[in-house]
Amino acid sequence: MSLDDFGAALPRAKADILPALTPLLVALVAAPLIGSASSFVTLTAAGLAMGMMIFVMASGLTLAFGMMDVLNFGHGAFISLGAYVATLVFLPLANWASVDSWPLNLALLGLALAAAIVVSAIVGLIFERLVVVPVYGQHLKQILATIGGSIVAEQLLYALFGPDQIALAPPASFRGAFVIGDAAIEKYRVVATAIGLVVFVGLTLALNRTKIGLLIRAGVQDREMVEALGYRIDRLFVGVFMAGSALAGLGGVLWALYREQVHASMGGELLVLCFIVIIVGGLGSVGGCFIGAVLVALIDNYAGFLAPKLALVSNILLMVAVLLWRPRGLYPLSGR
Repeated sequence: MSLDDFGAALPRAKADILPALTPLLVALVAAPLIGSASSFVTLTAAGLAMGMMIFVMASGLTLAFGMMDVLNFGHGAFISLGAYVATLVFLPLANWASVDSWPLNLALLGLALAAAIVVSAIVGLIFERLVVVPVYGQHLKQILATIGGSIVAEQLLYALFGPDQIALAPPASFRGAFVIGDAAIEKYRVVATAIGLVVFVGLTLALNRTKIGLLIRAGVQDREMVEALGYRIDRLFVGVFMAGSALAGLGGVLWALYREQVHASMGGELLVLCFIVIIVGGLGSVGGCFIGAVLVALIDNYAGFLAPKLALVSNILLMVAVLLWRPRGLYPLSGR
């Protein structure tokens, strides 16, 4: 049996578009309640940008679970790490950030993102070898070990960078807003949305259209068979964990520039939101994670405008509603 034959034998998900339409349905319901077209456009654009940033962070978490069956509660540490790495790039190149030049500003952002990806991936490799490997296949021990690793990592960040928040503003070209009629859409949100879409398309193509993606998915379905064909699944899974850590670092940079501040506990705060997203989307599903992130962000922005007090619990209410409708999430992996 060849690898191609095995790939052809992988189960294909049946087309189910209703969950994918839920963000659109939410927007259609919210539009008349908001009333003002300009406010609706602004809130929707903000929700999409927020959703893309959350997706980038949560996708690494869902990859680790979907591909490796690892519950990584230390994921938030890589979000914070990526944000701090970005500050180390931005501070010595402050002149690039202050000049209103798209080429220089894009180069600076690219350097910050690349540095965060590389450092987070390397630290992810160390974390996986030291913390995750001893508890493979043991979910309770994984939770305890990764939480402990997260606490240690957070305290190390405090020791290295101090307890104070560090300001991290977007480069000059990304500040301000595009004005369309009466609606204002922040430039940085457009950039963040574009990066999130690129990550989603890249992950989807990598997992479904490349040999590496085929091997990983095949290893999830039948590890013994793939190893019998001569492939080292362990090495591929290490790569998956490193990729998940890199995505967390990438998301940390995007979120820090969005909030214009960095602190060691930011990853832990965002981890709760990431778990809500992957539960809503379906544990282990990249597509479900994407839909879940957009849905969570849109509802958060709409609820914050319509009922600010309700916004504090809107994500929890969404998760409850989705699980009552689909107990395994919008797009769960088959067999999970």
